[in-house]
Amino acid sequence: MTLTEVRTFTPPRAFGDAISQPVVIPVITTSTTPRSIPELQITLKPAISPSPKARQSSMASTPEEKSKGGVTFAHQDKLPKLPIPELESTCQRYLASLKPLQTHREHAETRRAVQEFLQTDGPELHEKLKKYAEDQTSYIEQFWYDSYLNYDNPVVLNLNPFFLLEDDPTPARNNQVTRAASLIASALEFVRAVRREELPPDTVRGTPLDMYQYSRLFGTARVPTDSGCQIQQDDKTKHIVVMCHGQFYWFDVLDDNSDAIMTEKDIAINLQTIVDDARQTPIQEAAKSALGVLSTENRKVWSGLRDVLTRDPGSNNADCLSIVDSALFVVCLDYTEPTTAAALSQNMLCGTSEIEKGVQIGTCTNRWYDKLQIIVCKNGSAGINFEHTGVDGHTVLRFASDIYTDTILRFARSINGKAPSMWASTSPDPSKRDPESFGDVSTTPHKLEWDMGPELSVAVRFAETRLADLIEQNEFQCLDFHGYGKNFITSMGFSPDAFVQMAFQAAYYGLYGRVECTYEPAMTKMFLHGRTEAIRTVSDDSVNFVQTFWADAPGDAKIDALRKACQAHVNKTRDCAKAQGCDRHLYAMLCLWQRMQDDDAASTTTDNSMNGYSFEDGSIIGSPSKDSVFSQSMESQSVNGGGRERTDSINSHISATPSQRGGVPQPLPAIFADAGWDKLNTTILSTSNCGNPSLRHFGFGPVSGEGFGIGYIIKDECISICVSSRHRQTRRFVDTLESYLLEIRRILRIAARNAASAGGVGANGTTANKGMSRAREIDAAVINQNGQEKLARPKIGNRIKSRGRLITGQSSGLMGHGGPTSMYTNGGGGSSVGNIKGAGGGSVSSAMEESVVMSEDDEIGGCKFFLPLPLLTVDRVSG
Repeated sequence: MTLTEVRTFTPPRAFGDAISQPVVIPVITTSTTPRSIPELQITLKPAISPSPKARQSSMASTPEEKSKGGVTFAHQDKLPKLPIPELESTCQRYLASLKPLQTHREHAETRRAVQEFLQTDGPELHEKLKKYAEDQTSYIEQFWYDSYLNYDNPVVLNLNPFFLLEDDPTPARNNQVTRAASLIASALEFVRAVRREELPPDTVRGTPLDMYQYSRLFGTARVPTDSGCQIQQDDKTKHIVVMCHGQFYWFDVLDDNSDAIMTEKDIAINLQTIVDDARQTPIQEAAKSALGVLSTENRKVWSGLRDVLTRDPGSNNADCLSIVDSALFVVCLDYTEPTTAAALSQNMLCGTSEIEKGVQIGTCTNRWYDKLQIIVCKNGSAGINFEHTGVDGHTVLRFASDIYTDTILRFARSINGKAPSMWASTSPDPSKRDPESFGDVSTTPHKLEWDMGPELSVAVRFAETRLADLIEQNEFQCLDFHGYGKNFITSMGFSPDAFVQMAFQAAYYGLYGRVECTYEPAMTKMFLHGRTEAIRTVSDDSVNFVQTFWADAPGDAKIDALRKACQAHVNKTRDCAKAQGCDRHLYAMLCLWQRMQDDDAASTTTDNSMNGYSFEDGSIIGSPSKDSVFSQSMESQSVNGGGRERTDSINSHISATPSQRGGVPQPLPAIFADAGWDKLNTTILSTSNCGNPSLRHFGFGPVSGEGFGIGYIIKDECISICVSSRHRQTRRFVDTLESYLLEIRRILRIAARNAASAGGVGANGTTANKGMSRAREIDAAVINQNGQEKLARPKIGNRIKSRGRLITGQSSGLMGHGGPTSMYTNGGGGSSVGNIKGAGGGSVSSAMEESVVMSEDDEIGGCKFFLPLPLLTVDRVSG
């Protein structure tokens, strides 16, 4: 068995090279052949070679080699590889994560299983993993992709997260066509910056982060096949697809140099033309042929339906499908105008379900979930829904915040030409270019006409009804908490992310009287092709805190317990950001073990391709194939209404059907057969911190039938939280969470006043007068809790100036959110728009910088999602 095979990758064919003669007409085209595009044969490409040995032959396809002097990927070859933790350390962290979730008897059994693993299979698997990793970009990467791409259930509500953007600060621009055109124009400049390698690399405190995911963001599609999904990409594509009332349109927007060939006004004219054309087909009639709903089907079903779409050589469907798959991104123009944050969040995540005379007319039919989507409602509210396999939340957050900022700055430049720009260079003004310089393009909208046979019509009908069931089974609630935000939390001496994580723990315990498995992803992009590591929020300290908080304990005891719990979370976050967690390491060893069993069961393999990767001889050690015991157990998980149930670990299925080695059944390694593995991979609270002032909300679906999906954004003066569940008292959980946030503020304010009256020491251990001007220090007097002066004032000569009670600032809880007893006073949250800084020319920082550079550990404690499977430790989503 070979452990160190080198991966080679097939570069994609350019979309432009595959285009035949262009179609140039003055109106929307509805011809049967919009343009002929052969079936794309495209596979994932690494940003850099997977091994030094492979660089000699494949370096030409890497971003570093594309353009000498580019800044985007300048640090890629200097990034360290993702380290593999020590086996003993991983096992100790694993036990520590499980201890507060288990009874004494359960934990004793888990300890025995871990000890057995360390004495038997563990060391061998660990050494083989280290050897395997020698020729890999990342030891977890292949297993990661396979786990996503072998996932058979629908991606909607299960894998794809959403971002809800803030409204445009100029009210007049908050209409659908204007907002969509503005976002598209900015998105095209982002695409140009990535392709020309002018996008400044992400950094955290001066440390560069991996930028590989940006090369996977555009022109990419998740394509189902009989043997699992593939990621296909056309990195030369020039067109976008627009969906309106479930109908598909396309037009070119870039030339061969990735320069924009349309102004924002030109794009707006095209969009208005599309909207007007889509209205000509009654929405009830359009819904019957809304093929976008097929992308919400189970992946095997969707694969079969794609075969139906393409099997007739005379059909127009193959070309239509290729145009959608290869588009830069999809723009969804919805006819609805959701008014609440919860309704907007649902629309961005899964669309709406609205039945009229037995026909689905909701926005759920106006989506294509296998690609990056920009969604714009009739009232201009906008968001992003993205396919999560190749990119995390942190990457898409950069995209979202940069294009949001650019829309504002571009409007500012229309008023003042000296306003800053986001980009090092911009596309030449299309209105001043010779149209001949655009090359082989068509800027006129074309409507895709699908050949709808009876089989496809029935498939669309059934896909829609299953999707409607899935939507109805989930609910969404949002909390825009304006009582305080990052500023208050840090002034009290807490990490904002740890503080909010403990709020989730306290709220859940307050409702149910128990703690449950909780997941938060930590970004590991400081390493080459880094993704995330799992932060296991529940600890002995967090359990002690929630019990103390809900007990009849003094306020000081509650604060002390909170401080210890937050510090424990900060320590875990730092370890995970350094790739020193336990989940990814253990999962990689589990995948390695299963691959060894599969290789022994079938010593030869005829398939040289797996999930979009090409291998030299097919003997690469990766995740289970679709025919493995591992994969079959995933498929056996029950699904409610087309969704998925991920609370049951795959381990019980595997151990029930032992693998073979030399004809002898091989039991699952003890650590994975133990009930503790199931416990840790049954996530009830799946959380992710991802956002900055450009976002109003972000979120994802629940990862288990009994769980909550919680996306949150911590801003300076407010906290935005989106919670989803399968109707598990979501509103009540949000209300409990809000009550906790108000109550803990009250306790902290009392402690701050008491500390001030005891000697001018604040709640975070610093003097209360820190930051006070010298003039106020001279006049300051420390006031005790009863409002009496504790220190004598200096004698004042002017009797009139001595009148009145001194207001020191401590009486308002150090924050100005209300009086000392005003528990329910909500202070202003401030405008998030005003918090975004312009960027460009190297002198103005990107809005992304604000989201990355936060408090001591925030930059490594969120902004990521992770596959919500028992295989990969549940989350999303997210980062």
